[in-house]
Amino acid sequence: MPKTQALSAVAALVLAAALTGCGGEDASGPAGDARSGPTAAPPARAVQNAYRATLAAGTARMTVTSKVVAEGQALTGHGSGVADLKEGASRFDLTSQGTTIEQRVVDGAVYQKPTGARRGAVPGGRTWMKIDLARLSRTGPAGRSRPTDPMEPVRYLKDAGRGTVTRVADQTLDGTRTTHYRVAVPVSVLAHGDAGQERRLRQQLGTDRLPVDVWLDGRGRLRQERVRLTLHPLKQLTPGRENTEVTSTTEVRLADFGTDVKVTAPPAGDTADVTGRMTG
Repeated sequence: MPKTQALSAVAALVLAAALTGCGGEDASGPAGDARSGPTAAPPARAVQNAYRATLAAGTARMTVTSKVVAEGQALTGHGSGVADLKEGASRFDLTSQGTTIEQRVVDGAVYQKPTGARRGAVPGGRTWMKIDLARLSRTGPAGRSRPTDPMEPVRYLKDAGRGTVTRVADQTLDGTRTTHYRVAVPVSVLAHGDAGQERRLRQQLGTDRLPVDVWLDGRGRLRQERVRLTLHPLKQLTPGRENTEVTSTTEVRLADFGTDVKVTAPPAGDTADVTGRMTG
C-alpha cells in the first residue's frame, strides 16, 4: 500500500475513534455543579467524576482535530458533529486529505458514506458501508477496545486514582472557564485486563503510562481532551516496517450540551455490510 494511502487509513481510524457513538453505560450519579466541580474537588476525584458528569449532560456537539506522522509524512484530519452521549447515536462529517466521510452510529452499527475519489470504495455500488460493532467485538481479538467510541478515553479517567493527576491551571476555552489537568493513565486500564494486550501496549508506547490532558468546566464536564502518542513498531506485527514510528496528536472538544440530536440509519438498500472484512 502506498505510504499516503496507509497514512490516510491511520488518520481515518484516529478520527473514527474520537468521533463515533459511545456505548451505553449507566450514567446515574451526580452531574456535578459549581461547588463540586474541578476547582473544588481534589484533582484525581475531579477527573474520575468527569465521565459521569459528561454523560449526564445527555448530548453535545463535538469537534476533533488530528495529526498523524509516519515515515516523514504528515496527515491532518478534522471532524465535527453531534452525539447522544447516553444512547450512543451520533452523526459526523470526517475530512482528511480532501476526502469527506459522512458517518452515523445507530443501534450499535457504524455507517460511513465516503465522497470524492473514495466513493467507489463501497462494495456492490452501494453508497454506505456498515460495520456491526457487536459482531466485530465477538470475532475480534479478546480485550481489544472498540474502535468507534469517543467516550472510551473518558472511561479510562474513572481509574485515574490508580495513576497520577496534576492540576495545571485555569483556562478559558470558547468563553467557558475550565480547569486543565494532566493525567498519567496506566496502560493496564487501556488493556481492559488483557495481559497480552497490556504487554504489547507497553512495548509500543515505551512506557507504562499514557499522558492525557483534559479540561473540565465548572460542572465537572469534559470540554477538551488532548492525547499525544508515539507508537514504536512491533517486529512481529509490522514486517518490513520495523523502524517506522507513528506519532499522533488528537484533540477533542465538546460544546453546546443538550443540543438536539436526531440520527437515523441509511436505507438498507443503500448499505453494504463490511463487518466480515473488518474482522480480518
